[in-house]
Amino acid sequence: MTVRVVLVDDQSLFREALATLLSVRDDIEVVGEAGNGEEAVRRCAELAPSVVLMDLRMPVLDGIAATRRLRAEQPGVRVIALTTFDDDEDVFAALRAGAVGYLLKDVSSARLVEAILAASRNESVLQPSVAAKVVARFAQLPADDRPRPQPLVVPLSDRELDVVRLLADGRSNREIADALHLAEGTVKNHVTNVLGKLGARDRTQAALRARSLGLL
Repeated sequence: MTVRVVLVDDQSLFREALATLLSVRDDIEVVGEAGNGEEAVRRCAELAPSVVLMDLRMPVLDGIAATRRLRAEQPGVRVIALTTFDDDEDVFAALRAGAVGYLLKDVSSARLVEAILAASRNESVLQPSVAAKVVARFAQLPADDRPRPQPLVVPLSDRELDVVRLLADGRSNREIADALHLAEGTVKNHVTNVLGKLGARDRTQAALRARSLGLL
């Protein structure tokens, strides 16, 4: 199935470059563009994309507010923040607003494509530096605010531990597969098992839960 993508950025030249880069892919179709968050919400309602690449700092309505509105009005749309900035304020605001991914604009084309495909599969993809921020922020919480570590009913296997550690670094399924010399489908099965055993709804929550259990 072709992944329908909307590009949102206030720089038209950057949108054009992204559209050109993605046009060579048979499995990705750029169905629309927007220059600000307000236009993005409107265009997504018209075009029903699977994934939105969302800049954060834009006029009229910024990317974080637009992401929040999309989550409320069009929950099936997956937003990847694609920005120049990775300061804590932007990172955590975007994730709280509902972004399933956070990448910087210097990301490689291969990594960007993989992130789009991963988001279309309801996977979360974070820039490694961003994943580290998420785990570090959780580790800094006061002890009384942390979930108390509980033994897992069904412990993670050694291979599942390898997977969750790479997952916490923001690696995609394909990157985990390459690192562990496994088939991507096998990694996907491991990720599903990890989420189930940790009682996590997504990859980010799995990383945080693994951290609370001392697995990272």
